[in-house]
Amino acid sequence: MSNYTQMWSDLGLDLNAHDALLSILGEAYQSIFLSQKDRPEGMKYFDFVMSEVHGLRIRELLDAKAAGRKVVGSYCVFVPEELILAVDGISVGLCAGAEFNFEGAEEVLPRNICPLIKSAFGFKRGLVCPYVEASDIIVGENTCDGKKKAYEVLAPMVRDLYIIDLPQMKSDAGKALLKDEYRKFMKKLEDASGRKITVETLKKGIEITNAKRKAVKRLAELRKADPAPISGLDALLVNQIFFYDDPVRFTNSVNALCDELEQRVKDGVGVFPQNTTRLLVSGCPMAVPNWKVPMIVESSGAVIVGEESCVGERGTRWLTDEKGETVDELLDSITDRYFQIDCAVFTPNPSRVDHVKDMYRRYNAQGVIHYSLQFCHPYTIESGPVEAALEKAGIPVLRLETDYSQEDAGQIKTRVEAFRERIEAQ
Repeated sequence: MSNYTQMWSDLGLDLNAHDALLSILGEAYQSIFLSQKDRPEGMKYFDFVMSEVHGLRIRELLDAKAAGRKVVGSYCVFVPEELILAVDGISVGLCAGAEFNFEGAEEVLPRNICPLIKSAFGFKRGLVCPYVEASDIIVGENTCDGKKKAYEVLAPMVRDLYIIDLPQMKSDAGKALLKDEYRKFMKKLEDASGRKITVETLKKGIEITNAKRKAVKRLAELRKADPAPISGLDALLVNQIFFYDDPVRFTNSVNALCDELEQRVKDGVGVFPQNTTRLLVSGCPMAVPNWKVPMIVESSGAVIVGEESCVGERGTRWLTDEKGETVDELLDSITDRYFQIDCAVFTPNPSRVDHVKDMYRRYNAQGVIHYSLQFCHPYTIESGPVEAALEKAGIPVLRLETDYSQEDAGQIKTRVEAFRERIEAQ
């Protein structure tokens, strides 16, 4: 039995289901990531993190809880890590990226609902996500109607569910609403932790979070090179681990990887040949272990050079201004930062199209794949106008709408190959 079996049992996990899940995850990781050629040496750290994602990292969380720290789990980039760190809390992303126990989820949810939401319920009802079970507080956010109503169903199943309401329009009233919600969330964290947020602790939280973002932004800059020094799959993995790992350790590891990639760029070393078709992925987030579309793309003769996604540039693009002499001023800076996120929940949302165009230019991309999860209405509806605007600007677009299963993998591969051929013919 695993060294962590007692720990998982103490958390209340279903050990048989959990062992089966880890076996599937391990096999998928081995075939998708460890089979890649010419991977940077710096990726070995992230391989280790994934090998211990339900082991050593969970032990760290439980040790921190025993020392009096609070673990705060969330599903969205609108939950400010700065505030969690300001009470010496730990922010972790929660499981929602695999087709696990959908039958159990469908006992309490409609069948035709976003796979990400269904996955979150599948993991919870199947008792296989140690991050959920280790969280002192789970933070939900009203980014769409599906989540809004699903959280009502989730509330009785978890220890402490806290909801952050989000504005739907980018107006002065919307920003005021967001600041008020963050102020209430700050009070929730103070009450739960017994710690008062001060200017000093909040600045420290902002500093740590900004350092993480800067490291990932540095990685993104290096992906502009041709040949690409790192695969889109590995870059996505780094962005996914962003939500799980210790923030300081993660930052140091990403910067070490970037040091290696800078030398690769100088030496002209890449993981794909020079002039490989360069694609940008835009749309829904890809939580661990959702590697389906990137795997198909990069096994079809193209390389992904950027992600306009919450698990990508949309989640890390902006920094929080560290200036401010009072907690309220720093809260203004946090609100300003998060209010810029161009999630499809906002209406209208023209800045997102501008962002995709900007990324297309900066990363020297040659086409855009717009990725939507089935029944994710905000991104699926927005995909039409986004495609029209990009094609009008001369940017080739392929719209993909899929789920977490492998049933349509062959069809998607055929469409991606045809899209690549269309680009190369131009």
